[in-house]
Amino acid sequence: MSTPITFPGLIDCHVHFREPGLEHKEDMESGAAAALAGGVTTVCEMPNTNPSTTSIIALKDKVERSKGVKNVDIRFFFGITEHTHVQELRTLWTDDQYESVRLKCCGVKVFFDHSTGDQGASLEVIEEAFKACAELGIPLVAHCEDSGINAEAERVILEKVEGDMSDVSLHSLMRPCASEASTITQAITFARKHGTQFHIAHLSTAQGIESVRKAKKEGLPITCEVAPHHLLLSTNDYATLGTLGKMNPPLRTPENAKALWDGIADSTVDCIGTDHAPHLLEEKQADEALSAPSGVPGVETSLPLLLTVAAGGWPHPSSKRPDINFSYEDIIKLCFKNPNHIFNLGKSKKDQFQIDSDAEWTIHGKDLHSKCGWTPYEGWKVKGKLIK
Repeated sequence: MSTPITFPGLIDCHVHFREPGLEHKEDMESGAAAALAGGVTTVCEMPNTNPSTTSIIALKDKVERSKGVKNVDIRFFFGITEHTHVQELRTLWTDDQYESVRLKCCGVKVFFDHSTGDQGASLEVIEEAFKACAELGIPLVAHCEDSGINAEAERVILEKVEGDMSDVSLHSLMRPCASEASTITQAITFARKHGTQFHIAHLSTAQGIESVRKAKKEGLPITCEVAPHHLLLSTNDYATLGTLGKMNPPLRTPENAKALWDGIADSTVDCIGTDHAPHLLEEKQADEALSAPSGVPGVETSLPLLLTVAAGGWPHPSSKRPDINFSYEDIIKLCFKNPNHIFNLGKSKKDQFQIDSDAEWTIHGKDLHSKCGWTPYEGWKVKGKLIK
């Protein structure tokens, strides 16, 4: 074994642990076990559970549930879909009786279009959230897809295929690149107007990267994350993955994936967040492919995939490594240093683990800790493993 590499306990700034309400897919305990097995000791959990985390009561319930989880610190995003949720946020942030709950809240999440959990909000509500977060000093995260563009694209495509829902690859055409690009532009306008600290979730397009690049040059407080599945998978993978490759935003072309890597290289991209979003295999294997739920697990597999790339390899079994530069130091920056700063998590590098960078192994869903029991990276060979 080579000299072990030391990493700080990593931060995944985008997970869905499904509790409460959807515990058959995942719960805090199983999600935390998956995180820990992937070197992740802090996660930021999204609000689209049942009930959604759009009230102080719902947030308090999650905080209480998380107290039973050991070795992984679960922080929570507060969701906003209605005007009343903005007032609830103001109360949470200004009333001293909620201080202990507030300390477990890492920011606000808004959805410009519906995804799992139907959390889409109107532009009026979203702008109000931007304004409130600026006034209160809260990071705001957005799922950036344009509902109008998506709806029209879906209408046109289903008309062409005469309502045939069997081709899952159409999902990428129904939520086109223009949808993300348009919404990022709109969101940056809100951030510029109100001075909001704004973070773009799971950015997936070359157009989006360029918009963020320009916003940063302008000096705006804009950050973004990309997901491993958008870095390593593409629309070419629908043929082998089928519905296991369905997520929101959807898979993009290899050219878009390369743009994300370029964004990492020039520090346009600030974080890698997995958007760990498990569904059971029987749920994904829907009779009509396009009706399958969107989302893939990823919190446990992100580190070995990234370690493989950092070692100069490429884990995808049927595509070639693009011309990229990526290092172990980049993993620490993207999966610890930057999310720690952006979301004010206060984490220390004293919480450490070691990696055997020479260890080679194969990813199998049955060996992972998520309740869903599958992975889009089934059979992929990776290099680098936690030393237990």
